[in-house]
Amino acid sequence: MPSALTAHPALEATERLVLRADVLDFIADPGFAPPAEAPGVRWRPDHRVCVEAGRIVAVQPAALALPEGWASVPEQDHRGRLLLPGFIDTHVHCPQLDVIASHGAELLDWLNTYTFPAERRYADPAVSRDGAERFLRALWAHGTTSAVVFPTVHKVSAEALFEAAHAQHMRLVTGKVLMDRFAPEGLLDDARDVAQAERDCTDLIARWHGRGRLSYAVTVRFAATSTPAQLAMAGRLCHAHAGQPDGLGAPGVFMQTHVAENRAEVDWVMSLFPEARSYLGVYERAGLLGPRAVLAHGIWLDAEDRAVLRAHGAQIAHCPSSNLFLGSGLFDWAQAQREGLRVSLASDVGGGTSLCLLRNMGDAYKVQALQGTRLSAWKALHAATLGAAEALGLSSEIGRIEPGCMADIAVWDWAVGEVAQHRDGLACQAGDGSVATLHPRAFAWMTLGDERNLVGTWVAGRQVFARKT
Repeated sequence: MPSALTAHPALEATERLVLRADVLDFIADPGFAPPAEAPGVRWRPDHRVCVEAGRIVAVQPAALALPEGWASVPEQDHRGRLLLPGFIDTHVHCPQLDVIASHGAELLDWLNTYTFPAERRYADPAVSRDGAERFLRALWAHGTTSAVVFPTVHKVSAEALFEAAHAQHMRLVTGKVLMDRFAPEGLLDDARDVAQAERDCTDLIARWHGRGRLSYAVTVRFAATSTPAQLAMAGRLCHAHAGQPDGLGAPGVFMQTHVAENRAEVDWVMSLFPEARSYLGVYERAGLLGPRAVLAHGIWLDAEDRAVLRAHGAQIAHCPSSNLFLGSGLFDWAQAQREGLRVSLASDVGGGTSLCLLRNMGDAYKVQALQGTRLSAWKALHAATLGAAEALGLSSEIGRIEPGCMADIAVWDWAVGEVAQHRDGLACQAGDGSVATLHPRAFAWMTLGDERNLVGTWVAGRQVFARKT
């Protein structure tokens, strides 16, 4: 496996891989049911996963003989370890690796003090290229194989992400950030020439949307930093490209933005758009909502907002680590579930403090506990795998360990370190190996585990990360 981001050639039909491990994935949303009931959980201990030309072709008990012609394929034996779909991070900022773990600011101060200065550097193509490659390596080192990503306002920053992901046959959704006011010079589209930003987006869509495993996202930073003219232009882009197929033949570009993250932000947006019913209403009026819309946070939405999201089929990317770190508020996931909203899980680095979605699941548990709900490991893991894939309309490709799906997978140790290993041993003693008794072990792994538990990551059947021994 290369240590740097060297381009892979086209996937060959003769490329084969066999992994043996305990396979865990989902066939349905477990919801907030008691975890012992394990609805939707698919647990297949000691199975072999056969991969050919980047896709899973068989998943079978290890006791069975391999398919005909596979006996000579070398097997990677990970017995006693977990094999899961690669995680799907539905909201993360590539350039904010530069400012992760910066001290002491709420959202709006965070942007001005840390984020915007870091993002200005991405006007340099070399910085964008190095940043994109570092970012993708970091995702893989945390078990994430697909992501919905914010670059910067610079066209070259989106191009760098597309190029780096395409070279690795990675599923990535991104697009040039749109921002034409209330940001420093060097980070603004020209508000007098809305057509220039539109031309940049149209060119990127033509060259990258549907190329390999890439999809374009019309990327509005947030309502406050776009003039009404730019928001209207973004809506036109979504409408104009609603029928343009992606790499799976599914229609339409995505749309990504932020909504109702912080109370001061909500107040500011409403002062700028007094004609709108709500912050979300600004996006609805601009034609930005639809089944391919990904809106980060959504903490301070009301019942009517949630009904609008449900009607449009849009999703909320829940960012628990970021919400806690910036003091933004507590997202009520259980309420969103009751009201029929799609919710996925996201790191929101650099407001979030880790790219590891296991750590973010632990934070999500705490956010819900503060509101009287006990989040199960099943619900959290589903939101970072099949749930995210379904919300993005990509479940035929990612989010499951299933023949026909892409081999975007990760192998994990159940426990690392004396304390976690001791706790895992007790959980094993209390269970009988069935899915009905597996949750205590899975919850301990989710709570105590992090990127140190990750053994290896594969994208389209090729290993892109291996833990150093």
